[in-house]
Amino acid sequence: MFNNIQDIFVSSLNLGQIIINLFIAFIGGSIVSFIYRRTNPGPNFSVTYLNSLIILSMITSIVIMVIGNNLARAFGLVGAMSIIRFRTAIKDIQDIVFIFFSLAVGLAAGTGLYSVVLIGSVLVGVTLLMLSKWNIMYPHHDEILVQFSYQKKDTDIKPYLSTFNKYCKTSDLINIKSIGEEDIYEISYYIQLKDKEKTKEFIQELKEINGIDYVNLLFDEDKL
Repeated sequence: MFNNIQDIFVSSLNLGQIIINLFIAFIGGSIVSFIYRRTNPGPNFSVTYLNSLIILSMITSIVIMVIGNNLARAFGLVGAMSIIRFRTAIKDIQDIVFIFFSLAVGLAAGTGLYSVVLIGSVLVGVTLLMLSKWNIMYPHHDEILVQFSYQKKDTDIKPYLSTFNKYCKTSDLINIKSIGEEDIYEISYYIQLKDKEKTKEFIQELKEINGIDYVNLLFDEDKL
C-alpha cells in the first residue's frame, strides 16, 4: 500500500517533454521580456533585467518539473530556497509585476499548460502595452532637473527668474548649496518647459546671465 501512495505523488517526464517545457518557457519569457522592453523605453531600462526575465521563466519551469507531484521534493525545495537572500533593491514597483509575470509563465510551462503560457502571455502583454500607451501604469512626467552656479550680487534680484518665466510652465526650487567663497551657490530647480524644442535656447540664455558660470540640464529618473 505504501508503494501505491508513493506512486500518486511521483510523476516522470521524458526527454521530449522536458525540452518542450523549457522551449515553451523560453517563448513565454521572451514575450515577457519584449513587453518589458516596449513599456520601459526610458533610463530605467536594464539589459540585465531584460535577460533575467527569460532565464527566470526557464528556471521556474525546471523547478516545477523537479517537484512534479512529489510533496517531499516540494517541502525540501522550500527549505533549500529559504537560505537565499535577494538584496538588490527594485526601484520601480512595475518591475515586480514583470517578475511575477515571468514566474507565472514558468509555472505554467513546467506543468505542461502550454495554452495558458501562450494565451496568457499575449493577453497580459497586450494589456500592459495598452496601459503603458495610455500612461496609466507608467506615467511620464515632463519635469527636468536644472542645476547652475550663481554668484550672488549685492542686490536681492535674481536675474535668472525672468528666463524661467519665459521658457518654463513651472519651476520649483529644490536646493541651494554653497560651493565656494564669494557667495557662489549651486542652485537646483525642477522645471517644465513650455516648448521642448527651445531647450537649447533656454540653456544658452541662462549661460549668458551675469553671475552664472555653468548650467546642467538633467532628466532625473525619479521623476520619469
